[in-house]
Amino acid sequence: MSYQDLKKFEKRVAVSTENICREIFASRAGTIRIKKEKVAVGNLVKIFKATLKLANRKGFHAMSLRDLCAESGMSLGGLYAYFKNKEELLTLIQEQGRAIVARVMTEELTDVNDPVLALETAVRSHLYLSEVLQPWFFFSYMETRFFHAEEGKRAIAGELQTEAIFVDILNRGIDGKAFAIGDPLLAAAAIKALLQDWYLKRWKYRQREITVEAYADFVIAMIHAYGKKGAHEYAHE
Repeated sequence: MSYQDLKKFEKRVAVSTENICREIFASRAGTIRIKKEKVAVGNLVKIFKATLKLANRKGFHAMSLRDLCAESGMSLGGLYAYFKNKEELLTLIQEQGRAIVARVMTEELTDVNDPVLALETAVRSHLYLSEVLQPWFFFSYMETRFFHAEEGKRAIAGELQTEAIFVDILNRGIDGKAFAIGDPLLAAAAIKALLQDWYLKRWKYRQREITVEAYADFVIAMIHAYGKKGAHEYAHE
């Protein structure tokens, strides 16, 4: 299912965020000291939002746990109930973000067999996700160079996983003669760059009063135009 309206999509992602936090709580039941799920999930959401706000303002590595206490309204002891250090906090935040992206993209593309519709759905879903979760997308991109080795590898794997979704769709479209793209890997990388421009340079589009819906329409139209000539030639073979 593809959402044309951002507000409807926002409601879906808000639920997904809470569900992911609940799953993290369940998976880390042995290390998180708070045993009441409702309290723990609410605090995890609060911690993540405060961390991203601080990190995107001053940088994750410059942020101290005391800064996080002030921003989240939680005590230092309260924070330690969920993680033992900043490295573990980073892992929690990245796990949450990647899980949301993977889940929503997978759900949106389930049973969408037409490659043209699948491409439109993937583009719109990713852009809407990056609009709703802009602080995480920006954080993940800007902080990657500072991640420790293992987290850096996971971040790169997540990036390639998203590109792989587009490569698969493009290949299906090429096989079905819906797309005429010579290098689907390069095309997928170019699509990803267009998607990244939205959340990395959000200020530019706000100044120009361009909505995420309008930007999604533009990206989709540009991709179609790119393969239009070849697709037309295929139709006359």
